[in-house]
Amino acid sequence: MMSYEERKNYRILVVDDNSAIHDDFRKILAGAASFGRELRSMESALFGVRPEESVQTIFEMDFAFQGEDGLSMAREAAADGRPYALAFVDGRMPPGWGGIETIKRLWQESPELQVVFCTAYADYSWQGIRRALGETDSLLILKKPFDNLEVLQLAHTLTRKWELNREVQGRLKEMGGLLRQRTEEKERLSLIEEELRESNLRLESAIGQA
Repeated sequence: MMSYEERKNYRILVVDDNSAIHDDFRKILAGAASFGRELRSMESALFGVRPEESVQTIFEMDFAFQGEDGLSMAREAAADGRPYALAFVDGRMPPGWGGIETIKRLWQESPELQVVFCTAYADYSWQGIRRALGETDSLLILKKPFDNLEVLQLAHTLTRKWELNREVQGRLKEMGGLLRQRTEEKERLSLIEEELRESNLRLESAIGQA
């Protein structure tokens, strides 16, 4: 049986005021997919075997230099029905919003968005970040200079988590719809039963008067 490769596309937003950081993310995440394809092609050519069935993750990336621009891009992506799954957000981006404010605004627009807070400074404590952003399991911290493999692992793990969260929410919504439908059906059945009881009472009354 021929093997196949399933593709999963995830949109990632990088918000950082340093163009060199944009280039780093582009090389790490955009190059990962092409490297995987090249490796599988080499294995096939060298050993005469077909690549195994796998899921190839494709990261579609957009870049913003300021938090305000990132928020506009997130709004546009949501309006197009193609929201971002993950955002890497820098801690300091003068003269505009800092990372904390940017993340707040992004979550107001897309509450399910997974976020990696990137910072090279020690003045952002985890306790301070939690006080500012609240308790959440959608936020991780990445210290600069970051390791390429760590970025790649975060991207794969958090985009998959975003997808699973959406699947769960979709199923819950579907179950809620079924529950409402059954409730409405029970209400209609109750009305029908009540009408039947009233009809029987009228019929019994008419027979008794005959």
